[in-house]
Amino acid sequence: QVQLVESGGGLVQPGGSLRLSCAASGSFFSAYGMGWYRAAPGKQRALVATITSGGSTNYADSVKGRFTISRDNAKNTVYLQMNSLKPEDTAVYYCNANRLDLTYWGQGTQVTVSS
Repeated sequence: QVQLVESGGGLVQPGGSLRLSCAASGSFFSAYGMGWYRAAPGKQRALVATITSGGSTNYADSVKGRFTISRDNAKNTVYLQMNSLKPEDTAVYYCNANRLDLTYWGQGTQVTVSS
């Protein structure tokens, strides 16, 4: 069993930055693929970025060049650095952990980009 707790969300002006963190409990964190997803108001949850257990990353086209996903296996934590934020980045951001047929989700953290 893996529990995920996100933090770092909040209100930021357009062009600003935020760093989201996702702390994972449980064993074998390094073996899990990790990801960030988001659900904008009235829309389905969508992929933002993923990072494999080996460190390979993948990004949605809408965030390439602005967001960076990383992980610290010693701290059981995955991060999402978000720069040059836009109003359309406003959403609830969810952390995901997956390995084989197991998938876990955090409770989400709200990010609001507005002036």
